[in-house]
Amino acid sequence: MALAEIFAVGVYAYAVMSNHVHLVLHVDPGATLAWSADEIAERWVQLTTICVDGEIDPDACRAKAQALAGNPGRIAILRQRLSSLSWFMKCLNEPIARRANREDACTGHFWESRFKCQALLDDVAVLACMSYVDLDLNPIRAGLAADLSLSPHTSVQRRLSEPAVTSQAPLHPVAGATRAPQMLVTLNEYLTLTDCTGRARRPDKRGAIAADPPAAIARLRLSSDQWHSQMAGIETHYWRAVGAVEAMMEKARAMGQCWLKGVGCSIGRAAIRVR
Repeated sequence: MALAEIFAVGVYAYAVMSNHVHLVLHVDPGATLAWSADEIAERWVQLTTICVDGEIDPDACRAKAQALAGNPGRIAILRQRLSSLSWFMKCLNEPIARRANREDACTGHFWESRFKCQALLDDVAVLACMSYVDLDLNPIRAGLAADLSLSPHTSVQRRLSEPAVTSQAPLHPVAGATRAPQMLVTLNEYLTLTDCTGRARRPDKRGAIAADPPAAIARLRLSSDQWHSQMAGIETHYWRAVGAVEAMMEKARAMGQCWLKGVGCSIGRAAIRVR
């Protein structure tokens, strides 16, 4: 979560499993334009601290930040990096890979591939992807936890720990960018939606969380079948983008394509997977 506070990134959902990670992020390139050279430098030094004998050297880090702040060309490069999804993922994945290789006393690739990314084109797509991450990729589904509040290393567990006063506020990122857009539903509505969705999905399977459609589905102007189809098809029905038909076709045109996989599954209206 500390990494999201450094980058212009808002984290809406995450699930850390034994061999992969899923994230739902909002990247805000415009945010870095408001950051001063000193702030850009300070944020970058948090990523690239100077250590002496295994301890962070505050004086050396301060001097490094001052030198960076006085270099406009370098600041321009760092400003772009701090709003880059690729750099965010690099700074997330590389330390994990290095640590794992040290623990296993080996070298070479730790992650199967760089990362896979889907553009989430509207609020319904974002909420569906969040629920997909919080449910299908959740330790409950794997039989490792009894309920959502006991799911380790997940955003839904983090949200359940938030103060009750925030439960009626619009859904916001669990960490990172304060300029990230608010969702159509409140925190309490999202948690109810997620719980009910989990109960309705394959109760015969191991780890199923069993219920009437929540009010949030009506607020999204969807039927229960449309919601479940959208959520369950995030990885199977779509590829590069998820959203309403109109949004999908507009995205295809922007990419110079005639169509995108999943248009036929869209309901007439960004997930990331790392292995």
